Amino acid sequence: MIENLEIISTNLIDEYKKLVPRGLQAGFDSLHDAEISTTTFSFYTSVSSVFSSKIEGEEIDLDSYVKHKKFGIDFLPDYTRKIDDLYNAYIFAQKHELDRNNIAEAHNLLSLNILKKAEQGEIRTRNMYVTTPDGRIEYVAATPFEVKKQIEKLYNDIDTLLKEELALEEVFFFASMIHLVFVKIHPWNDGNGRSARLIEKWFLAEKLGAKAWYIQSEKYYYENHHTYYNNLRKLGLEYSELNYSKALDFLLMLPNSLI
Repeated sequence: MIENLEIISTNLIDEYKKLVPRGLQAGFDSLHDAEISTTTFSFYTSVSSVFSSKIEGEEIDLDSYVKHKKFGIDFLPDYTRKIDDLYNAYIFAQKHELDRNNIAEAHNLLSLNILKKAEQGEIRTRNMYVTTPDGRIEYVAATPFEVKKQIEKLYNDIDTLLKEELALEEVFFFASMIHLVFVKIHPWNDGNGRSARLIEKWFLAEKLGAKAWYIQSEKYYYENHHTYYNNLRKLGLEYSELNYSKALDFLLMLPNSLI
């Protein structure tokens, strides 16, 4: 058991292993790229970019985006530009190792049309609240005084885990925990959810190979987005009071996206 992690809890890993659905290895082994993909167009990167964006409220459908990306069909720029930015961040991640500098660069790419230049790839310096559509506070993230220290702990844990020999179920467990801890810290002024889902996939690919980029986890999260957000809420309202013992339902969503 890995014992030198700074922020990621391993308390649920034994129970998690018992509950992971059968067929995880077979499901992963069966992954392959789509026939529609080419050397200049990745279908599954399009899937990831579209559905991760849709989780954040972007109104775009996959068919239109594929026509835009593969066949060059023009749509109004506002319809595609944020998804193009996220697509570019996924492509960047597929070509670079997972570390704190490259995570910042990926955020710089995906937030090109979301944030001001000075905020792209930069840790926030203000309070951060996640609100509901009707304006109620749903979550209070790490304070500006602690956010940099907390994200550094997570980056240190990622570095540690990348050096460890992990079984398949453990890779999925820690990928989901990285996703969860990142989104709870909420280090950026915007683009936290997009980043967290990208980093989750990035970690899988670092540990399991490029085939991991074909997992349609973002699509699964979108199709079950009410459950996705409910599972995030279960941990608590404020960062200082989060209870990671309630994270199991969220952690199991990633392997279920593959099965």
